[in-house]
Amino acid sequence: MALALNKTSLKQRRDQLAMFERFLPSLDLKRQQLIADLQRSKRIQSETENEIETLLDSQRGLFSLLGASEQDLSDLVTIEERTVTEENVLGVRLPLLGEVRFRVKEYSMLAKPFWVDFLVELLQKMALLQLRLQNERTRVSRLNDAVRRITQRVNLFDKVLIPQAEKDIHRIKIHLADTERAAVVRSKIAKAKQNRGELTMRTV
Repeated sequence: MALALNKTSLKQRRDQLAMFERFLPSLDLKRQQLIADLQRSKRIQSETENEIETLLDSQRGLFSLLGASEQDLSDLVTIEERTVTEENVLGVRLPLLGEVRFRVKEYSMLAKPFWVDFLVELLQKMALLQLRLQNERTRVSRLNDAVRRITQRVNLFDKVLIPQAEKDIHRIKIHLADTERAAVVRSKIAKAKQNRGELTMRTV
C-alpha cells in the first residue's frame, strides 16, 4: 500500500515506531530467558547421557554373565506406570517426568543366579535414566523451536519494522518540509504579484 505523505500518516508511523520500540526490549528479554532455559536443558540432557554411559561401563562384568547365562530373563522388569505433567515456561509447554513405577516379574531366589537381583536394580535405574533422557530431549526440542520463533520476531522488529518506520517518518517529514517551503514560496510570489498590481493601479 502506498505511503500517504501527510501529517496523519506521520502521526500513525510515529505511534507505530513508539510501540515497536516499547515492545522490542521485552521480546528480547524473553528470548534471552528462553536461551538460558535451553542451555540449562541441554546441560541436563548431557549429564543424563553421561550418567547412562557411566552406568553401562560400570556393569560390563554383569553383561558378560548375562551373555553366558541360559536363564529366561524376558520381561523381568517392566514399566507399570509413569506420570508426565507439563509446565509453562514463558509460554512454552514443557514435559515434567513425575513418578515412575516398575513391575518386577516374580522369580525364585534359589532358582535364579545371585546376580539377578543386581540386574533388576540395574534395569530399573537404566529405564528411569532413559525416561529422563527422553523427557529432556523433548524439552530441548521444544525450547529450540521457541528460541527460533522468538529470534525471528526480534529480528522482524529490529531489522525490518523499526527501520522501515524510521525511513517512512523521515520520508514524510522531508515531503512535508518541501510542501511547506513550496507553500511559502507561492505565498511570497502571490504577495509580490499583488504588490505589483497595487503599484500599477496607483501609478495609473
